[in-house]
Amino acid sequence: MAADRLAVDKGKNIMMIEMKNLTKTYEMGVQVVHALRGVDLTIAEGEFVAIMGPSGSGKSTLMNMLGCLDIPSGGIYKLDGIDVSDMSPDERSRIRNKRIGFVFQQFNLLPRTTAIKQVALPLMYGGYSRAERAERAKEALELVGLGDRMTHKPDELSGGQQQRVAIARALSTNPNIILADEPTGALDTVTGEEILGIFERLHHEQGITIIMITHDPEIAAHAKRTIWIRDGLIQEDHEKGGRP
Repeated sequence: MAADRLAVDKGKNIMMIEMKNLTKTYEMGVQVVHALRGVDLTIAEGEFVAIMGPSGSGKSTLMNMLGCLDIPSGGIYKLDGIDVSDMSPDERSRIRNKRIGFVFQQFNLLPRTTAIKQVALPLMYGGYSRAERAERAKEALELVGLGDRMTHKPDELSGGQQQRVAIARALSTNPNIILADEPTGALDTVTGEEILGIFERLHHEQGITIIMITHDPEIAAHAKRTIWIRDGLIQEDHEKGGRP
């Protein structure tokens, strides 16, 4: 699965993500909220980045921008060299489906659907045959250690296994980027460490760019780089060795 994604991207020298003076404002009645106040950010292909910030800091808005779920009020956002700053909703949807896999705090699984069907679901919009969808879903589930749970439904899986299904679903389309929003927030500490271990393995072995939104320094410590955002601006940006 990773081989065809990496083969497409091999040899690229451009930054995966380039944001320049990115702003976002919301009008709430007569009040104007400046969620982002001029963010400059670059993330290279293959990085493992944690974005931290307190409630109201702008990190959720930044995540929406990174994931092409919303467009900025001003500034430029280039994803893999493509300017997505003012794309239409349909154009952004196509970009998301091809380039970004999402993992959320809540697993967002369909209650009466088997793991393999959950993972194959995003592939229905990519023009894959039923056999191709099943094969890709099988590969993704094996990659996260659920090769023996493919026919299980969510109520037959633990919380950690459900999050693994969600990660496999994000991987099924061979995205360039995994965008994880508080991915261990609904899990106990031990299970959370197991999920973070999967992200580390995907980063090291598959070369996937991982961007993780978190408020927890211990979670952020798994990343190779941590970015702190406050009051809609990046306050600090530190590279570190990360965990072995």
